[in-house]
Amino acid sequence: MMTSETPYSIATQTRKHFQDLDFNQHMIKHIRSYLPGSNQQIIIVCIGTDRCTGDALGPFVGTYLSKLKLNHMNVYGTVHSPVHAKNLKETIDTIYSTYKNPFIIAIDASLGKASSIGSILVGKGSLQPGAALQKELPNVGDIYIAGIVNISGFMEFQILQNTRLSIVMDMAHKIAKLLFTLDRYLTERKRVI
Repeated sequence: MMTSETPYSIATQTRKHFQDLDFNQHMIKHIRSYLPGSNQQIIIVCIGTDRCTGDALGPFVGTYLSKLKLNHMNVYGTVHSPVHAKNLKETIDTIYSTYKNPFIIAIDASLGKASSIGSILVGKGSLQPGAALQKELPNVGDIYIAGIVNISGFMEFQILQNTRLSIVMDMAHKIAKLLFTLDRYLTERKRVI
């Protein structure tokens, strides 16, 4: 869980509300521009926990993705096997020992302004999980996808516990569809090469 004020490069970041009609097209364009040109293995790290509604965005994305047939991505973090504060470092170590030079897409929930709830941010660089709760966790990702699920600024843990599950699930479904579309793009790109 991070906040939308978490330091990361805004110059290479875009945001769009998940219900916008051009959401998929807009986000795919930006994610494609961040992808490596090589055959690096793409790893999706879905960060969060199923014990807190507001922090379940990542695990729901991972669960939705695990039900799809992905050709070019491996997924870590689901509702049944979450990647959270207690196992994040171990998961990152496992990824780097399993894959040679992996390209990591990190997914996490975020808190922000009331007017930003429902926005999804995509950017180049890593995100800082746990920043909203002042947790010291390793930065994760070559690029990130963060969904603003609720407001920040005061009593973040209480806010997370009282976040509507419906918005978290709807946003997670939209992010999973986005990544599935990206996987299909990578399949087509490979056929052309």
